[in-house]
Amino acid sequence: MKLKNILITGGAGFIGSNLALKLEGSGYNVTVLDNLTTQIHGNKPFLSPLYISIKDKVNFIYGDVTIREDWEKAIREQDAVIHLAAETGTGQSMYAIEAYTKTNVIGTALLWDVISNKNFPIRRVIMASSRAIYGEGKYLCQKHGIVYPLPREDENMKKGDFNVKCPVCGGNTHVIATTEDSLIHPTSIYGFTKHAQEELCLIAGKAMNIPVVALRYQNVFGPGQSLSNPYTGILSIFSTRIKNGNEINVFEDGYESRDFVYIDDVIDATILAMTSDNANYQAINVGTGVPTSVMKVAQTLKKLYQSSVLIKITGNYRIGDIRDNFADISKLKNHLGFIPSTSFSEGISKFVEWVNMQDIKEDMYETSIREMKEKGLYK
Repeated sequence: MKLKNILITGGAGFIGSNLALKLEGSGYNVTVLDNLTTQIHGNKPFLSPLYISIKDKVNFIYGDVTIREDWEKAIREQDAVIHLAAETGTGQSMYAIEAYTKTNVIGTALLWDVISNKNFPIRRVIMASSRAIYGEGKYLCQKHGIVYPLPREDENMKKGDFNVKCPVCGGNTHVIATTEDSLIHPTSIYGFTKHAQEELCLIAGKAMNIPVVALRYQNVFGPGQSLSNPYTGILSIFSTRIKNGNEINVFEDGYESRDFVYIDDVIDATILAMTSDNANYQAINVGTGVPTSVMKVAQTLKKLYQSSVLIKITGNYRIGDIRDNFADISKLKNHLGFIPSTSFSEGISKFVEWVNMQDIKEDMYETSIREMKEKGLYK
């Protein structure tokens, strides 16, 4: 399918700006729709590095996906939409429920409502989903085989038992790679809204004969991600703590893990999903298939920054957080022919090199923790 005009919602964000520049450099006509939210771009959004990186290189529309008129203005004459605009992060979603639902669900519903009623000639939609839709993901119980555990009990976590339990026998389980056909049972409002986005896009796309691909991104990281957002992105949060000389607080026991995938790999996989017909109407994991513990992240950053800050295992936890999740990337390989090429160690080195060239940002971590404590979501 030959495409020329591409709309990227959230195109001034971390993933979006990198994607916009790659597409623009490849000869596409790129339009970005973004509201330059303060949480990502700061109090002077038109001076933010992310916005400046795309300024005058793409057609930029300052607007919001929750406003119909902004959709109608942005989507006109586009061939494809890459829908990245969203409220992101687990913890904040548990109390900013209206904001997450409005942006993620209603914003996506408006996309399809506009396409349907205005007859815009959209020929493909790529949407950014998340590993958060799986909840605790896929586990193995010695007695009951593959299981999909329920959210962890507050009673156990208060005692320092952060293990994921079998939903049948209550015994400890062992995490295994999560496949796309795994049970969908999010443990956070964020995960719920991403699942709702997926279903909206896949159902509407099939009904309108517009190919849709839902990309379930794992933990995306790399140069350019916001260093001032205390709600999401532990590499950024830890880095800002270190640069301010503050101790790193590691939740739970430090052995919780995530699948960290480098930004360049995410961009390449996204473009493949846009240009290939092999993944139409599919959900695809975009990760590395390799779990990395939060403690390893903290220790690696401390070493690379040559810092002496204390790494403190707090035993604290957030309601809605999962223990482990890493992707089975078989579909990514088989449907898109893509294998991520940047290892975690290589990617985090590049990230640290970039951070060292940035101004030190104000550390807002304690403020975010206070907010969660006040709402009973941080224990």
